[in-house]
Amino acid sequence: SIAGVFDLRRRSGFSPCLPPAALPRMRFSRALPLLLFTTPLYAWAPLRAAPYHLPGVSRKGFRCGLLLRLAGGAMATSASTCAPDEKVQSFINTVNTGYESVHKRFEEQFWGTKMALPGGTKLSDGVAVAEFSVKELTRTKQEMEGFLADAGKLAETRAMMNAGTATPEQLKVLNIFEKTFKSYIMESDEAKQEREKATVMEGVLEDQRNKMKLGATLPGQGFVEMSSVGLRNTMRTAESEEVRKACFEGLRTIGPFVLENGFLDIVKARNRMAKALGFEDYYDMKVTQAEGFSKKRLFEMLDTLETGTRPLMEEARARLAKEKGDAALQPWNTGYLMAGDVTRKLDPYFPFEKAVEMWGRSFKSLGITYKGSSMDLDLLDRQNKYSNGFCHWPQPAWLRADGTWQPATTHFTSLADPSAIGSGHTALTTLMHEAGHAAHFANIAQGSPLFSQERAPTSVAYAETQSMFLDSLVGDAAWRGRYARDREGKPVPFALLKEEIESKHPYSVMELRSMLAVPYLEKALYEMPEADLTAAAVLALADATEARIQGGLGSRPLLSVPHLLSDEASCYYHGYVLAEMAVHQTRSYFIEKYSFIVDNPKVGPTLEEYYWRAGNSEPFLSLVENLTSKPLSGTAWVDALKEPVSELLAREEVAYLAAVAQVSPTEETGAVDLDMRVRFVDGAEEIADSRADGSFLDACRRFEAYVKARFPRAA
Repeated sequence: SIAGVFDLRRRSGFSPCLPPAALPRMRFSRALPLLLFTTPLYAWAPLRAAPYHLPGVSRKGFRCGLLLRLAGGAMATSASTCAPDEKVQSFINTVNTGYESVHKRFEEQFWGTKMALPGGTKLSDGVAVAEFSVKELTRTKQEMEGFLADAGKLAETRAMMNAGTATPEQLKVLNIFEKTFKSYIMESDEAKQEREKATVMEGVLEDQRNKMKLGATLPGQGFVEMSSVGLRNTMRTAESEEVRKACFEGLRTIGPFVLENGFLDIVKARNRMAKALGFEDYYDMKVTQAEGFSKKRLFEMLDTLETGTRPLMEEARARLAKEKGDAALQPWNTGYLMAGDVTRKLDPYFPFEKAVEMWGRSFKSLGITYKGSSMDLDLLDRQNKYSNGFCHWPQPAWLRADGTWQPATTHFTSLADPSAIGSGHTALTTLMHEAGHAAHFANIAQGSPLFSQERAPTSVAYAETQSMFLDSLVGDAAWRGRYARDREGKPVPFALLKEEIESKHPYSVMELRSMLAVPYLEKALYEMPEADLTAAAVLALADATEARIQGGLGSRPLLSVPHLLSDEASCYYHGYVLAEMAVHQTRSYFIEKYSFIVDNPKVGPTLEEYYWRAGNSEPFLSLVENLTSKPLSGTAWVDALKEPVSELLAREEVAYLAAVAQVSPTEETGAVDLDMRVRFVDGAEEIADSRADGSFLDACRRFEAYVKARFPRAA
């Protein structure tokens, strides 16, 4: 494509402003035929000399009238020069700094309210925020969305795109302005009103959900408060079926609670808004804005995966019932009977207090860096804290107009209980996942913060591919042979990994089906006639969806999934499914090219070049195909599900033996330099700071000591 010909700076260092002498390896003879046959004649304009200056190169004229407007499908019809247009640049600077400001104020409130921080808490930039409240969260969100929904900005953007005076870099920035503004501008007063109502109701519901008294009535103990993460973890590991069932029933209370506290009104308002804007429904609006294709196209892809894996799911459920008895299909028993015992046996090899260090060492060995960013990690569970891990960026990474680099600031949370069995493994997986998000967004190097923010038009699937690829490594025998070590530094024995593979691999399709169930529920929910939206009807719909997609009630009730509630995460879960397809395809690429992934120092630079650097400037499907040379499909994922246990065991044992033959990570003497400042916090309390403590590993030691003192049984 034309874009492929001219998007050369990323891979070859080419810039249209460079003279031919500076391009010794660039052969225009190869590009010209493609240009001639793919460029409409109206796109060409007379060439004229343009100024340039490079250190050590004399000033000359270089014809760069071929500066085509490549983004958005249109071409500039007049010549351009390589010197940035001052009027265009002034507008770009105003939008960039304005968005950066409103984005930061909203994200500070998002973090403060989700973490239940008191007013006056100092964040990573050292500035104390006077108040964290639902009122301020709502106000700053409306302020940010109002900035993005300004029709005047869109009109000015389009005028500058069509004027023919902008450079290619300016056109690229203007293009993302146009795409972003179009995602937020509502040309319907009704849609605006419904949006405002939904935003207010979402804030109220999330506040009520955070304060919900959640837990389980346990035998001999009475009601015990637990977060949703705690309930799920206990259900996976408790030996008593009575305890497991009580935890499942605790999770089932979330659905009725949210339905009775405004969720139905939010669904109605979201749908009215979307329909007023001409979309089929709210799901259709969300997926179109984020992914660039319709809900219909999305579910054509998901339906193929659903029908293709249904026989595997039915076979797995029949096998589980045959091996473990019909009771194994009860939602509170499935996870435990598949792997509860082996989870307990593996627990000593995933000490929670070492999780952060092992994440850092693993990412360092992959060649991943964070380009000077800062990260706040709030990892421990506590009362009133938001019940799901997430990673957000109050400060997006971007290249300023003067060429200076603005590093990212990341807020990153999980809900770990170090005293619980399996908490270390969960913590490591969460760290690898959310730190994968952080690495991705820290490495987006474009000329506006709008390229590196996580909302539309950023693809959900694109964002989740990065995190899920990296958290997938925790399941690899090669990774575990290196990093799954007990407190004495001994590696996990392969016999345990063998036991886990034998107990879980035949049923791994169940995880796929569990992921699929969420988008199918939301699709059906937003397709329901408004008159039919009652609590009883939605509860029945959720159970019916679980039965249809998962074969029976799932261990995670669909209405307990927190993504459904917030605007940012609603109609989002399909991204995990598409991302998992991309993860398996990406893993296959690395294995075919290098034969290994864990501790491969080429992984990080490759991800940075092909996936991360572009941000949302390129379509998700194109990014995957550019790296893997194949269109996105579920083939690699389904092949992995179908792999015989014997073949998987043989392959994993070879990788494990090679890993344990290396020096133990805890015996390595080098620094772990991720080019990042890390602060460990617990709410308003600062536990450790790599800048103040001297290094990443020094901060890890302080965090480890904190965990040991606070949770002595866990350490």
